[in-house]
Amino acid sequence: MAERTVELNLDKMNDEQLLALESKYCSWGDTVHYAKQLNIFREAEGIYLYDSQGTEYLDLQMWYSAANFGYKNKRLNDVLKKQIDTLPQLACQYLHEEKIRLAAKISQDIEKKFGVKGRVHFNVGGAQAIEDAIKVVRNSTGKVPMFAFMGGYHGRTLAATAITSSYRYREQFGHFSDRAHFIPYPYRFRCTATQKKESCCDLSCLKPFEKLFESEYYSVINPKNNNCEYGAFFVEPVQATGGYIVPPMNYFKELKKTLDKHHVLFVADEIQMGFYRTGKLWSIEHFEVVPDIIVFGKALTNGLNPISGIWAKEDLISPEVFGPGMTHSTFSSNPLGTAAGLAVMDLMEESNFDANVPQKGAYFLKKLQALQKKYPYIGEVDGLGLALRIEMCQKDGFTPNRALTDEIMNIGLRGELKAGGKKRGLILDIGGYYKNVFTLAPSLYITEEEIDLAVNLFEEALQKALNITHS
Repeated sequence: MAERTVELNLDKMNDEQLLALESKYCSWGDTVHYAKQLNIFREAEGIYLYDSQGTEYLDLQMWYSAANFGYKNKRLNDVLKKQIDTLPQLACQYLHEEKIRLAAKISQDIEKKFGVKGRVHFNVGGAQAIEDAIKVVRNSTGKVPMFAFMGGYHGRTLAATAITSSYRYREQFGHFSDRAHFIPYPYRFRCTATQKKESCCDLSCLKPFEKLFESEYYSVINPKNNNCEYGAFFVEPVQATGGYIVPPMNYFKELKKTLDKHHVLFVADEIQMGFYRTGKLWSIEHFEVVPDIIVFGKALTNGLNPISGIWAKEDLISPEVFGPGMTHSTFSSNPLGTAAGLAVMDLMEESNFDANVPQKGAYFLKKLQALQKKYPYIGEVDGLGLALRIEMCQKDGFTPNRALTDEIMNIGLRGELKAGGKKRGLILDIGGYYKNVFTLAPSLYITEEEIDLAVNLFEEALQKALNITHS
């Protein structure tokens, strides 16, 4: 890629001035201060971010998979610009063309793939869409408690936090009487059922959940009328913040047999894994089950003017059961977001992501597996499509190594790596149960050349980190 310079407006503050203001006036309640290195980025394009000096940072997380189709995507940006000059604002109590067409496209795609009719309800952020899904479940079933997975993440609004497994997100905010019943996720590398990796996966981890329904004394079911206390199971088909964990392909099929038998709804949270991150528009398509509700967000607009939403089966969301005013947000179906979302749907229809994403993912995974053979500190690499994971461990290849993981991330943020012949940075996101997993979500347009560069940059950062942590 050609050398690039960033032209600064002289009226703009420099980084030092901005960081001084930030330290005084910005809340630290977000995730910025997880990192030691505080970067101020000035431009973005394709798979790269640029700082004030024009240093190029290869981004392997793309805004937590919100910008699947690359930064500054001209086709999508042009649609947004056109919408700004035509119908930029409209109260969501009124209709506009883009909202209707976008809802239709999503519903028609799901009907074609899963053979069921349903409707779309829009909101703004992923957590808000989760809240709407919870409302649909409660309205339909009359039940408050939900099932969810250990390691699952569904957002940080109050209701979304109640079904997110981390107590850290709830600790400061009082008692959560509606806290979900959390079930172990099928995490093969750290299987809690067999403790033997070679015997995974016989779905042993599913048996304790199935057993809950055997007797009324296991607390979830009245066997006399088959009435379960829990309304739905909220599922990430590929666990995201938990570490991009890919479950066995037959796991959800078996899980759903139990749910269907006891009339518990299946909610697929596609907020991070939807829109071809895994090689299919919906990641649940890999697992041969039909969800009752799908929650989506992030990449629907490629990060432009956010739109989120839910699709639900007709009997759950028809006007007769989920009427006007059941939920509302001022910006829920804003025309800038729906226009961008419609453009993304059109782009996906015309692209070959079904073939390209698995092909690129396989190439990337092969490169990571080669790296794993060189470094015992890489305990596992795995992935589905372009949702990839690198689990960092101690030298035994299993014990979690958070310190090494943090060091690698911070080295990438310094922008001083030399791989590829010039000074660069590397943007990495950390997840996992022990905060020792790099969750890789590059642009779906990443090239093999960029994959090679990403692996080389990562190896350089790893080597530097090992020198620091072992010195």
